[in-house]
Amino acid sequence: MVCPVCGSDEAVILKNKIINAKSKEIREFLLKCDECGSVYKERVTQDNPKPYRLIISEHEDTHKTIIDLFPDEELAVGDFLISELGKVKITSLELDDEKRVKKAIANDVRTIWASSEEIPARFGVSIDLHGKVASFKCETERDFKISVDDILKIDKYVARVHVIKTEERKTTKGYAKAKVIKRVYAKPVKFNHYDYDLTKYIVQAKPLNKKP
Repeated sequence: MVCPVCGSDEAVILKNKIINAKSKEIREFLLKCDECGSVYKERVTQDNPKPYRLIISEHEDTHKTIIDLFPDEELAVGDFLISELGKVKITSLELDDEKRVKKAIANDVRTIWASSEEIPARFGVSIDLHGKVASFKCETERDFKISVDDILKIDKYVARVHVIKTEERKTTKGYAKAKVIKRVYAKPVKFNHYDYDLTKYIVQAKPLNKKP
């Protein structure tokens, strides 16, 4: 929106209103130019929102729903959307030809795949027992922090965290929040004290397995 008098694109919105057409939304603005003070009107036309298929994963479960988006809206993996089932994070975009892409215009998308941001975070914990591995699945608050070198207790084990695997990488230093952690790797220590106890967060425990 450019001032018709001086050509500046810096302006203050004095008023705006929406004019609903059959298939389009027209937004009319009354603007005041920051440079010369001229007052002028502008109209922006946009297609009305349309329903798009949204599949939301909640760990092993999935839910199918519909979300209304503007056809020219840009979508990308990692973006957040607010659906009728709460806040979700886009994990994949499926086009009409069933191809999966990381970015697309809504009008080109057949299905939006996403993960729920409303449920507890779930991650794995592996305890290295010198030839065998004790493996657990835990659910915690999404912002729960785990740091490399933390001393944790889980079931009958007390162990030190040495690697954290997130959605993007493995790290041997720093910390990560549970919502991005895939698995925590730890080794037993002969301590009686620990930073926190994950035992109450266990949702699944596997029998001892040999190391791969």
